[in-house]
Amino acid sequence: MLKPKRRRTRQAPRLRGLSLTKLIPSMVTVAATCAGLTGVRFALEGNFEFAVGAIVLASILDALDGRMARLLNASSEFGAQLDSLSDVVAFGVAPALILYFWILTDLSGVGWAAALILAVSCGLRLARFNSRIDSLPPYAYNYFQGIPAPAAALLALFPLVLSFLFGAGSIPASVVAIWCVVIAILMVSEVPTFSFKKFKLPSWSIVPFMGVVAAAIAGLAGAPWETLSVIGVLYLITIPIAALRYAKLKAEADKLRGEDDGSEDDDNSAGGDDSSDSGDGVATLRPVG
Repeated sequence: MLKPKRRRTRQAPRLRGLSLTKLIPSMVTVAATCAGLTGVRFALEGNFEFAVGAIVLASILDALDGRMARLLNASSEFGAQLDSLSDVVAFGVAPALILYFWILTDLSGVGWAAALILAVSCGLRLARFNSRIDSLPPYAYNYFQGIPAPAAALLALFPLVLSFLFGAGSIPASVVAIWCVVIAILMVSEVPTFSFKKFKLPSWSIVPFMGVVAAAIAGLAGAPWETLSVIGVLYLITIPIAALRYAKLKAEADKLRGEDDGSEDDDNSAGGDDSSDSGDGVATLRPVG
């Protein structure tokens, strides 16, 4: 007996494209770009306090977009490229222009050259980061090579923050220009700095750490320039600490690699002695690795 054929139900066509949830990280990245450019506008109007605040907001948004992309499973090549372009604008071009409009104009061409070096170094640093992201040794994944762009932008604005504390004109334009060049060199250098993305805390320190975070947020709200100054000094202190720890990890990795190569050489030499018992009496050498 033949079974009656079932009538196929026609499914409603689905709209192709990305959901709004998947676009949230890219929207945050665009917001960071807008914050950096808004800082330039504030600098043009002479509101340098708001200009620094805009760069701080851009750095916070930059720290959120990547984590949101991983949580929402929305990572993409488009988002990665957009993030790099946003970083060049918000943490390279914007801080350079803010410093130029603030005090580097007093040095004319020299001040403009210092601003250019800062902006271009940010782009070079991000290009190097993207090209090396999959070629680092295992011990280097908790470190950046050079100062990351958001931290470099805030450090570059450090003299401006100090001027809010000690008054306008307390820092000469020449010192600011030299400081810009120093930060630019640290950005493109091979100096290892801590990457706090995978930083893990022991269970006993979680509550004190949250207390420190709460104190930092309260400080930014009540005494922003003092708090930013303390954070900047603490970050500068971590740079030599990171360099020493990185050098120690690298030395340990080289030592282990040397021991592994030595054990392979011993095995190969043993294999050569066994092969010398062949009929023609000539030792056959095997290549290592």
